[in-house]
Amino acid sequence: MRSQSNDRHPELVIALNHLIDAGGKRIRPALVLLTGKMLGGDHDKLITSAAAVEMLHSATLVHDDLIDGSLLRRGNPTLNSHWSAATTVLTGDFIFAQAAKLAASTDCLPLMKLFAETLAMIVNGELTQLFSSRGVANRENYDQRIYAKTASLFEMSSRAAAMISPVEQDVVEIMQRFGRNLGMAFQIVDDILDFTGNQDSVGKPVGSDLLQGLITLPTLYYIQKNPDDERIPHLLNGSFLSHRDEIIELVQSIRESDSIKMALQDATKLVDQSIDLLKTMPDGEEKQGLEYMAKFIVAREI
Repeated sequence: MRSQSNDRHPELVIALNHLIDAGGKRIRPALVLLTGKMLGGDHDKLITSAAAVEMLHSATLVHDDLIDGSLLRRGNPTLNSHWSAATTVLTGDFIFAQAAKLAASTDCLPLMKLFAETLAMIVNGELTQLFSSRGVANRENYDQRIYAKTASLFEMSSRAAAMISPVEQDVVEIMQRFGRNLGMAFQIVDDILDFTGNQDSVGKPVGSDLLQGLITLPTLYYIQKNPDDERIPHLLNGSFLSHRDEIIELVQSIRESDSIKMALQDATKLVDQSIDLLKTMPDGEEKQGLEYMAKFIVAREI
């Protein structure tokens, strides 16, 4: 990943190193490596694919932070906190391009196509959230949104690793479903943490999604159980910005309700389904690592 800025503008070198040094869970590249090693994939192609996936993820974060106006990411200043919007966008574009270059260097045309399709899915999901997801209390809309913004990249990670491994198509499809379930669970837990976490660990103010009018799974369950709550119409009719105090109160009510537990049960079910999908996969440390990863997703600080 660091080598992708070799012989480039010094500021690009600084930016890429800053993003890499900021750390993160590295779940997506770990998913590539564990899946591929479990299935006997080529070592060098797996390393390259893992780097491509993580760089793609990093590029989306650069643009997301700019769109959201976030000044911190993982406790560190974001690029847009000290650079202009134009510079930040161009840096994100550069990282996208280098991620695509890495994906292409696997010499696997179907993988390159999958990479492009996934990037288009992520961008379309973000645009949908910006333009038409505020105040929408609909489970189908929610599932589509979190698939596009999060689960699609998890799905790509496990699917790509299987595609460059010596396995049949049915195994590729199984690992594709594994990644999708894992990604859906991951985002549900993220949405739970938006209510139950603290600003330092989550990296944004508690309840920030709801304050922006975004209805996630805990809120959907709360609305189902409390349809007469007088604060809910402020979310649904788009007046949440002018009723900030009531929305802050609603965040606390959701935080203390059974809705958190109900959403976590959904995430746990997805993780259990993922683990079940691994039953037919080769035994070994890599399979155990994937099972551990799946369990970790719902064991984060709730």
